[in-house]
Amino acid sequence: MKVRFNKGIPGFDTLREFEIKNLEGNDRFKILQSEEKEISFVTVNPFDIYSEYEINLNDETIKELAIENAEDVLILSIITLGKTLETSTMNLKAPVVINIKNGLGKQFILKSESYETKHPLIRREQNVSNQ
Repeated sequence: MKVRFNKGIPGFDTLREFEIKNLEGNDRFKILQSEEKEISFVTVNPFDIYSEYEINLNDETIKELAIENAEDVLILSIITLGKTLETSTMNLKAPVVINIKNGLGKQFILKSESYETKHPLIRREQNVSNQ
């Protein structure tokens, strides 16, 4: 799937044209690859890891991406790879929002203080037993 970021991605403002590819051998992760430079990002749907994740797009973003239906929106979080998956993190503060109908995308920075740029990619359930 081809994606155009009319304003680029923060930190990569000059890059506009990307393609989303499946990560070979793992359909949960996607590669967001620039078509202009040898730059790519590993991404994941944040709802696959954090089912309680919430995002409310503002009217400006909905208009900018020409979103008509919620079903047409793909949300991805950029992953920062650590030495292991356990030390890898994902950016829940600034998800990538893509209108799959027209291929327009934007990295949307949430105002919420609930999310950070470095949430653990692998969730650890806390052991609450006293044993």
